[in-house]
Amino acid sequence: MSPKKVAVVILNWNGAKMLCDFLPSVVRYSQPQVQVVVADNGSTDNSAEVVADLFPEVVWLQLDRNYGFAEGYNRALAQLEADYYVLLNSDVEVTEGWLSPLVDYMDTHPEVAACQPKLMSWHHKQQFEYAGGAGGFIDYLGYPFCRGRIMGCVEEDHGQYDQVCSIFWATGAALMIRRTDWISAGGLDGGFFAHMEEIDLCWRLRARGRGIVCIPESQVYHLGAATLKRENPRKTYLNFRNNLLMIYKNIPEKDLHKVLRWRGILDHVAMLKFLLSGDLKNARAVVNARRDFHKLMPEYLNKRVENMKKTSLTTIPECMTKSLLLAYYLKGKRTFSALYAREK
Repeated sequence: MSPKKVAVVILNWNGAKMLCDFLPSVVRYSQPQVQVVVADNGSTDNSAEVVADLFPEVVWLQLDRNYGFAEGYNRALAQLEADYYVLLNSDVEVTEGWLSPLVDYMDTHPEVAACQPKLMSWHHKQQFEYAGGAGGFIDYLGYPFCRGRIMGCVEEDHGQYDQVCSIFWATGAALMIRRTDWISAGGLDGGFFAHMEEIDLCWRLRARGRGIVCIPESQVYHLGAATLKRENPRKTYLNFRNNLLMIYKNIPEKDLHKVLRWRGILDHVAMLKFLLSGDLKNARAVVNARRDFHKLMPEYLNKRVENMKKTSLTTIPECMTKSLLLAYYLKGKRTFSALYAREK
């Protein structure tokens, strides 16, 4: 395939309806130097026919089976050449001119590896979207949060986060990344399958001194929970397991054992909360996630060693040094602004 400035890549798995609903905005608002690609994870529905019939200008890239979000993107992007890749969920509606602020910023800031637009809710247009808001952060125990979303509390957008901001992680729903940084970081961790993989990638990039930013001038709308509902046991399992793997891969040695001890306690509290609410499937998912994390630790040791060797930034400014859970549950901090008011 001939190289383009930008390749917008949508990973699809049995998402014909999503393609019908959301691909039109991507095609409509893509500039001539942009290649729009649907990479298919072995769908069994009529996705291929939908794209061929309704969107002939879109490139169809067929994978032989469902590799999940992480490895699916790894395999798809290995076949594409562009200065910038955009990983775009199939349930994202983009807006006119959405790519220009991202490209312009990346062109003029070579120290930045990746960026995201402001991610808004498709259902509630004035609200930030859970999966990314106006840029992702993390606390020292590995709990992610966003400008515009703390735990389950999602803010309305009143322009309070309209400044370009350095962030810890950019949402995988609409992630622009330099091809050179994608290659040097090794792409997404295919072992994750899905969930937390973009945070892990951004953590590696930040630890190696590369920048991640949110560009709120660009705005898109995310349907959200299109693949798995928020408390689906499979999603619970992947989130807990992958979060622990991400911590193990990336946290400096001086903090690792303390953080894993605290996470052991807090994960068991989460499991008990599910049990007390009668949700046995999600409680079991937490137990299974912790069991499989421990089984996978030897396999991930080499990845940890590699990450530690390549780390140049041992303290990442966008990692909150206090506990998110303490701030949220005991201090009542429900917004990003309130959370960081206590940090100053």
